[in-house]
Amino acid sequence: MADHYEVLGVSRDASPEEIKKAYRRLARELHPDVNPGEDASERFKLVTHAYDVLSDPEQRQRYDMGGDGSPFGGAGGGFGGFGDIFETFFGGGGRAGRPRSRRERGQDALVRVTLDLGDVVFGTHRDIEVDTAVLCETCQGSCCQPGTGEATCDICHGSGQVQRTVRSLLGNVVTSQPCTACQGYGTTIPYPCASCQGQGRVRARRTVSVDIPGGVETGLRLQLPGSGEVGPAGGPNGDLYLEVTVAAHETFSRDGDDLLATLDVSMPDAILGAHTTITSLDGDVELEVRPGVQSGDVLTIKGRGITPLRGGTRGDLRVAVQVVTPTRLDAKERALIEDFAKKTKSPPPRLAQFHQGMFSKLRDRFRG
Repeated sequence: MADHYEVLGVSRDASPEEIKKAYRRLARELHPDVNPGEDASERFKLVTHAYDVLSDPEQRQRYDMGGDGSPFGGAGGGFGGFGDIFETFFGGGGRAGRPRSRRERGQDALVRVTLDLGDVVFGTHRDIEVDTAVLCETCQGSCCQPGTGEATCDICHGSGQVQRTVRSLLGNVVTSQPCTACQGYGTTIPYPCASCQGQGRVRARRTVSVDIPGGVETGLRLQLPGSGEVGPAGGPNGDLYLEVTVAAHETFSRDGDDLLATLDVSMPDAILGAHTTITSLDGDVELEVRPGVQSGDVLTIKGRGITPLRGGTRGDLRVAVQVVTPTRLDAKERALIEDFAKKTKSPPPRLAQFHQGMFSKLRDRFRG
């Protein structure tokens, strides 16, 4: 007759927690699914029975007083059920959970919107058409025909799960699985809404009004919480995301919060200077071209750029000068230029500091 304390490897004054810990360790080592050997199987029976006796206060007291300690006596014969092992390892699992809820959060939606460069200077307002799921007006998300309601499932009696008992070598094993009659909801819908076929929502087009802030750029996504599609059975709405694309402009380009442009200046105006009016994205601007301006010089107009996305001072409008050299001259014009060259005694063409072309020069000046 094996001593239960020796089988579990604990002292006779071991606490219930120490007995349970010792059983867990040995059961993991000797369980037939892990260790199929005959010796392990016999030891597993002894370990399980020892735990059955010592884990019960009354049986342990009788055993300590000289009661039956044979491996097949005492606690009901056999070597315990798998339910005991499952409970020991997983905290008494196998209980049926709560039924599923028909109400679920709706999916997020993505809409792409194209803006003109002028729209991002100060921001703009858009009314956007969205094709998405909306709440069924007939049943208001109940999924049932008006005047009717859900019914408790006759199979699972509202639990959403059904239990099945399977006999095994280790005893009876109870498993739970979603009820196939109600799909785990615990209720059925005897009379589904005809408008939404019992979904609580329908497909429709709706208009979403959006204030798009200034400073947005291509690829930016704006999140509108709760503006996505409604969930099944009238569940909460998902979010709506707007993905922005800013169309190219024929005159202006963007560098951060600054606007860039190129100003063609005739050779006489470059020499003598001039005043001109240019049209920016938010109105006309007076611009002075100083005498002797060179190609690649940048004229900066403060505060005529783009409003930053997160607020702050507007960027600038930076205008690069490009002096236009005439290509066709009549005889009189040519004579005037030759006379001017003689009087100014302009030096002949010569090597100067190397530059990476006109475009690189403009880029460097813009960013400098």
